[in-house]
Amino acid sequence: MKFSFSALTAAVLITTATLASAQNVAIVNGKPVPVERLNVLAEQIAASGRPVDDSIRAQLKEEVVLREVFMQEAQKRGVASSPEFKNQMALARETIMIRALFADFQKKNPVTDADLKAEYDQLVAANSGKEYRARHILVEKEDEAKAIIKSLKGGAKFEDIAKKQSKDAGSGANGGDLDWAAAASYVPEFSEAMVKLEKGQMTQEPVKSQFGWHVIRVDDVRQAEMPKFDDVKPQIAQQMQQQKLQEFQKGLRDKAKIQ
Repeated sequence: MKFSFSALTAAVLITTATLASAQNVAIVNGKPVPVERLNVLAEQIAASGRPVDDSIRAQLKEEVVLREVFMQEAQKRGVASSPEFKNQMALARETIMIRALFADFQKKNPVTDADLKAEYDQLVAANSGKEYRARHILVEKEDEAKAIIKSLKGGAKFEDIAKKQSKDAGSGANGGDLDWAAAASYVPEFSEAMVKLEKGQMTQEPVKSQFGWHVIRVDDVRQAEMPKFDDVKPQIAQQMQQQKLQEFQKGLRDKAKIQ
């Protein structure tokens, strides 16, 4: 079988056009739009945790085509020569370079599993101990608090008085309930009075703090339970990476000669 020269030329041209089409998203006003532009946007979306399916890729294709259309028009109008554009480009360049610097630092200075475990152990040690499920009623005057204690001893319901009289609107609406918390979560005067109470006990005298006068009742006590290491590992890693980055930034600032 013999091929004519014109047939061979046509085959080469078709093959070349097919390869070019595979490398480009589209050709806008004669200018190819590389598929790499679409891939960069797709990688950004994938990095955010969103799947990039055919529907998303179709939207991205339209996005890069529109960008090329707008870019060509901007070039026709000489937008790139305006001072405003040049200033914005300088700022954008700085932002991208700084972001790349920080990414490079974090890549070369990773937080190790040993670092994470040591940090977790410190958190466990700092937060171990008892947690209290307490209620309180907060009022302005000592006499009011004493009257409330007398009413409670006479059979009045703690929850009802808290809803009606407590100045702490948040807990008051829930019958004075402060949920589970460590003693260190409260101001010292409140904590000192609370930790002396057993489950079900109430303060026999009003407790004064910077907020007013408290009547406190402890509904329950338990040992603090920390989440498992694997459950909080991602959060600890993020915090430690951010801390390392902040120290790196501070070190650069401190070493800089600024006049």
